[in-house]
Amino acid sequence: MIALEQARQHLESLGLKQAAEALDNTLDAAAGKQLTYPEMLAELLGVEVGARRERYLTTRTKLAHLPFQRSIEQFDFGFQPSVDERQVKELANLAFVAEATNILLLGPPGVGKTHLAIALALKAIEHGYGAYFVRAYDLMDDLRRAQAEQNLGRRMRVYLAPKVLIVDEFGIWPYDRDAATAFFTLVSARYERGSIILTSNKGFGEWGELLGDTVIASAILDRLLHHSHILNVR
Repeated sequence: MIALEQARQHLESLGLKQAAEALDNTLDAAAGKQLTYPEMLAELLGVEVGARRERYLTTRTKLAHLPFQRSIEQFDFGFQPSVDERQVKELANLAFVAEATNILLLGPPGVGKTHLAIALALKAIEHGYGAYFVRAYDLMDDLRRAQAEQNLGRRMRVYLAPKVLIVDEFGIWPYDRDAATAFFTLVSARYERGSIILTSNKGFGEWGELLGDTVIASAILDRLLHHSHILNVR
């Protein structure tokens, strides 16, 4: 018993709290299964690794500011046959993140664009990538204010840090030229460095009017579309 308590104290002093708490149960299970010492050690450390991964995922998910959590498995492809299930599942392999490729989800409201964007973001988080969700109106307003306060570079770091930036509901509201210019700065800064997942109810031909400047709209689209996957959801 003294050795058992010493082992528990050693685990706690090393910061292996979950392993320390699981020590008794692991020893009992090891005796019942007749595990070898390496197998028992692997099982005990597995408890700690699993707990740490859960904490990591919880923290990363909170930092992503996702409005809800839904997986690709929860998406009803039968109800939404216009979505290419094979393409979505290929995107879930996350090659697009490694290649800093963008994903544009186009279609009217209520067809599942945000669900798919969030599902892909959750996949990225599960594989160790940072993600951040922001609605387009809030993003534009934040960038415009930062630009007016001559603080754009510092504020931009929030949107440049994650490997995956989700910009939702682009096109619900029109934006002024200052906001469009700030958004162009962001898209240019992320170009070939990080992925943008953007959902929009507007076709590309409407972006000039939406942003109040066809030249800026063309420049934004040029960078977004150069390395991209486009999903039209009807």
